[in-house]
Amino acid sequence: MEHYRFSATKDKEFSSQLRKRVNAYFKESGLSKNANTEMVMKTIFSMSLYLVPFIIVLTAGITNIWILFGLFILIGVGKTCIGTSVMHDSLHGSYSSNVKTNSFIGLCTMLLGADALNWQIQHNVLHHTYTNVSGVDEDLEADFFLRFAPHQQHIWFHKYQHLYASVLYCFTTLLWVTVKDFAKWKEYTKMGLIPADKAKKQLFVIIVKKLGYYAIFWGLPLLILDQPAWLTLLMIFSMYAVSGLLLSLVFQLAHVMPDTAYIQDPNELAEESRTVHQLRTTANFSMKSKLVFWFFGGLNFQIEHHLFPNICHIHYPALSKIVQKTAEEFGVEYRSYKSFGGAIIEHLQMLKTLGNPNLVRA
Repeated sequence: MEHYRFSATKDKEFSSQLRKRVNAYFKESGLSKNANTEMVMKTIFSMSLYLVPFIIVLTAGITNIWILFGLFILIGVGKTCIGTSVMHDSLHGSYSSNVKTNSFIGLCTMLLGADALNWQIQHNVLHHTYTNVSGVDEDLEADFFLRFAPHQQHIWFHKYQHLYASVLYCFTTLLWVTVKDFAKWKEYTKMGLIPADKAKKQLFVIIVKKLGYYAIFWGLPLLILDQPAWLTLLMIFSMYAVSGLLLSLVFQLAHVMPDTAYIQDPNELAEESRTVHQLRTTANFSMKSKLVFWFFGGLNFQIEHHLFPNICHIHYPALSKIVQKTAEEFGVEYRSYKSFGGAIIEHLQMLKTLGNPNLVRA
């Protein structure tokens, strides 16, 4: 894989002042950059929201299909909470200052049916380094069905993508636990991001984890529930539909928006600092909502997350004030949408705009 560098000289003072002010905040407040008691309690709640409904499904002898559907949807909500906060922070190394603790908490990926290494490569390495860079940031590559950037190929049905995108989002976590990890293993091995001497072992680990996950979260409901197999599978899918839609939205609202930047040529990165690049390609939403902040693991503060991925999300609201003030002083635009619903509308509008075959940004 080819590596691209940001400018080490442009906007140097802005980047330096921002780091100094954030570090000063933690020093003066005496706070750790990692998880606090609130985050630990949130972890317990999120895990419970995921596992308790599942245990009830298996042990309570419930036969009412609407109650069962409700429980599986609740499991999907719990899956989202774990993914956006517990898993996300631990795999970024921001949950704890102890590497082993982060690795242990990161094992929750097994409960979600995902592979931690693949996720870290796609998210931490490719997405966070090359945000909104076509051909490198895989979060921007939706293949065939969706067009997420003005430089990408246009296909006639993209004209309607704002109408069907939300339906496709419902399938993202299902694809993740079935085919995506295997496809990414092959891709990252070829790119050299998974060392050749460790590739076979990594594939074995993925297979074992997947089989265990399938046995527990698919096999047990099919075996225990007194329902037709097709109906049980539909209930299981409802879990993925909820988590897939929510997880897709929270990440797309940060980057596929009307006023975020899209980079066609990775070599352009040499013309700007990493700090300014993250501010140009990222947007926040619903910054005043404590509920949105809590549920999405602070990912409504994506700007702060992209600037300081090594800091636990519990601190993002405080950091946002520092980032906004510093950005204003240096004339750097800070993008934010007032509400979650408003951001969704803007995202769908952007998809509609990208559905125009004549839209190709220079």
